[in-house]
Amino acid sequence: MLCLLQEGLSLDDTYQSYVNRVARLTLPETHRNQLLNLQPSPKYHQGRPVPFPGYSIVTPPGPADPLNPALYEQLVPVQQNLQEIFGPAFCALPPDSFHLTLADLIWDGAYQDAIAENPQFVTDLKQRIQQSFQGYQPVWSESGFIQWQLLGLLVFPRALAVALAPKGEGDYPPIVELRRSLYQNQGLMSLGVEQQYHFTAHISLGYFDQVPALVAEETVLDKLSQVNDQWLVNDPQFFKIQQVELRYFSDMTCFTRETSDPVLQLTQD
Repeated sequence: MLCLLQEGLSLDDTYQSYVNRVARLTLPETHRNQLLNLQPSPKYHQGRPVPFPGYSIVTPPGPADPLNPALYEQLVPVQQNLQEIFGPAFCALPPDSFHLTLADLIWDGAYQDAIAENPQFVTDLKQRIQQSFQGYQPVWSESGFIQWQLLGLLVFPRALAVALAPKGEGDYPPIVELRRSLYQNQGLMSLGVEQQYHFTAHISLGYFDQVPALVAEETVLDKLSQVNDQWLVNDPQFFKIQQVELRYFSDMTCFTRETSDPVLQLTQD
């Protein structure tokens, strides 16, 4: 495994601690606790996405991703089940927006302040992302891609998602190394880009724009467990990662890029 940063200098886990932490998040007891803390997301209002601009490093979203269409198709009925459980409080994302975020960069107020203070901010951001990408060494992979397994549902206070964990120990370090190349880039740090959260790989399914009326909490938990159990009963589902891109988002449904924007191939075969 690639060496991790010294203690205190990174929020990244080791491989095993990552798997253990994220697996716990998919358990019914965690879901129970999270259901007590649901709150409206600022990213949605009255069933519609709210402007929330910024930049992230993501896998190609939706139809732009040739590796994962079958997995994305399987997530649509999951969204439908969640809408039945939570009603109009849950706003499902369009499948065309499905993606995995590898690194959050800058968003919302911080992004708006940055472009107001520095007219060259976006140009500077893209140049420094390109620097990080140029310094990244793609890993060898016989299959041509990295694989992360779908573990189960995540209940966040403002959103619902499916969690991902590395298929094997060798699938974890390339992602840590990518994040390190970005968050340790002094040029990016000078632009206000910093690592703020533990990395929890997930594909967002939708957001709460109001607190749902959970009249019978046990019933909700039972239904969530039924949705969750399909990934334990059926064959494992794997998300394939080969290419990541710098993408601009105007809200949580629209991730776009210019043809000249930085792109990185994580693997070589």
